[in-house]
Amino acid sequence: MKTFLQATALALVLGTVPATAAELTVVTAGDQNMVDYINEYLGPLFEKEYPGNTVRAVGTGPGDAGSQKITERFEAQAKAGSEKWDTDVAVVHEKFAGPMVQAGYLEAYRPNIETGKLVTRANADMALGTNVSGYVMPMFNSQTALAYNPALVANPPKSYEELVAWAKEHPKQFGYNGIKGGASGVSFVMGWIYAFGGSDANKLMNGPFEEAETKKWDGAFASLKDFTQNATLTPGNAGTLDLLSRGEIAIGPVWVDMFYSWQADGRMPPEIKLVLPAPGMPGQPMHYVIPAKAANKDLAEKFVALATSPKVQGEGIVKRFNWYPGIDAKYVQPELDEASWNKLFTDISPEDLATNGKTFPIAPYNNAILEAYERQAAN
Repeated sequence: MKTFLQATALALVLGTVPATAAELTVVTAGDQNMVDYINEYLGPLFEKEYPGNTVRAVGTGPGDAGSQKITERFEAQAKAGSEKWDTDVAVVHEKFAGPMVQAGYLEAYRPNIETGKLVTRANADMALGTNVSGYVMPMFNSQTALAYNPALVANPPKSYEELVAWAKEHPKQFGYNGIKGGASGVSFVMGWIYAFGGSDANKLMNGPFEEAETKKWDGAFASLKDFTQNATLTPGNAGTLDLLSRGEIAIGPVWVDMFYSWQADGRMPPEIKLVLPAPGMPGQPMHYVIPAKAANKDLAEKFVALATSPKVQGEGIVKRFNWYPGIDAKYVQPELDEASWNKLFTDISPEDLATNGKTFPIAPYNNAILEAYERQAAN
């Protein structure tokens, strides 16, 4: 027979474990660092906040293929008529969020969480032409920009027009990878069409697709062909950074997080800086989504709320990965020391991001631009 003290101790232990303790399954596309981030940082933080529950991260692989596997996972369970799906939270690339919403795979959960009110960028409402408002929370925002060496570029070009003029005076000092081997070059090309293509950039980003728009780009691709003949072609994202670090080129498009990671590792000289030229260059978010038939929906919402809180966005997203936060940066600033804030927002301010941070075009325009580049501008 239990003594009174034993019974009281047992009751206290049981009282610390919620009756609905669960294993939360988070499935993420992206590189291994995405899985490590959840298993090593975000999961333990959540488990401390909600004792008794556990978090398990499953990676599906980098790039679009990783998000495609998540889509196929949802599709299979929907077709099977499963009452509860095996995923509670997923992290997917922007281009897959719209099709998931249209297929009915996702829960409109953002109004249910406090941090939903902290999101201000348009890509949380429109994902490459599809209305996803309420269905997604950005985990982070990645962004492309021009990295430049101030010793070689005294007055960095603030626009594509200024860049063209500068490059004419400095042959082979601008470098990019065309559209091969990395998306920084692809982003530069998309920005070129936004600047010189004669189309409304908002229409290219949000649709609808009209074949007639693609007929406006001939002049832009002719000028891009001339520009590229005067540029240095690099072997990819890392190749552009490498040539910049060695002074073989003076300016080129880069992913901001990759750029800062290279600087942190000592692979990029600290004096190299960034500029985001008008009318803008594309970036893209990774989104937290909750499946329509998640087994632990309430807990999933708590997980996303924690993951998108100002403190976690500051410590986890900005300081650990050099990504731009998924929520408005003004809510994250109080959580950051001055050095961390200045590193990410001195060269490119939140206002620059709001004005010149673009999305990639919707898929039909995106494909048409890439095909036209190969046909008309590739050297």
